[in-house]
Amino acid sequence: MTIEPLLILQLALLGLSTGLLAGLLGIGGGMIMVPFLTLLLTARGAEPGLAVKMAIATSMATIIFTSVSSVRAHHKRGAVRWDLVKGLAPGIVLGGVVASMGVFALLKGASLALFFAGFVSFSATQMFLDKKPAPTRQVPGTVGLWGAGGVIGFLSGLVGAGGGFVSVPFMTWCNIAIHQAVATSAALGFPIALANVAGYIISGQNLANLPPHSFGYLWLPALTVIAFCSVLTAPLGAKAAHKLPVKQLKRVFASILYLLAAYMLYRGLSTL
Repeated sequence: MTIEPLLILQLALLGLSTGLLAGLLGIGGGMIMVPFLTLLLTARGAEPGLAVKMAIATSMATIIFTSVSSVRAHHKRGAVRWDLVKGLAPGIVLGGVVASMGVFALLKGASLALFFAGFVSFSATQMFLDKKPAPTRQVPGTVGLWGAGGVIGFLSGLVGAGGGFVSVPFMTWCNIAIHQAVATSAALGFPIALANVAGYIISGQNLANLPPHSFGYLWLPALTVIAFCSVLTAPLGAKAAHKLPVKQLKRVFASILYLLAAYMLYRGLSTL
């Protein structure tokens, strides 16, 4: 695999940044990667709609690596709620497979970009307003967790993110402390990524006009460089997450999501 040095540098910087944010915010880095990978793929001649889809799929694949790296750091601090991971995982896998093997392949890239922008903006607003849940609200039972997991896995598959933009607000809504929610979201990124990546590879096998070094919807140069670099900084982000006050952490989360939602709204409207 031969790629130009400038692209390697761009992907390395993206990997270092997203790894840090994955550990800090529990978002798997996907919300950062998708807009930038869309830009890089479009600049290299990929059709705009296909570029969005490949950016989403490649972003999801890198989460397999960043999730493992950041979870180790969170687990050492006892912040991961493994009971919630176990309860949400079955629904996440099912929702991810439905999204990546069915709906993702059918939707146009412009539609996915607009959906990305809308849903991320909604999630950011919920975080930014810092609404307090009812004190009596608790985590739902097994059926409720499976249903919530299905929604998280499905939406993550459509936007190429580790699910933090859905799972963190869901857990805080259930009165889970923000630091535990972020840590648990990072752990959920692994089953989310595995289920969706399998679907992206299968559904993208017979596509025409793919860029060089593609495997289904995955762009392998980006996956390789970003995954390598992101695992270096994810533990640093996880360490920082446990030192920030709750409100500041939520505001950082929301502000980043607003910026990226605006860019993807622009991409979606420009490719209609």
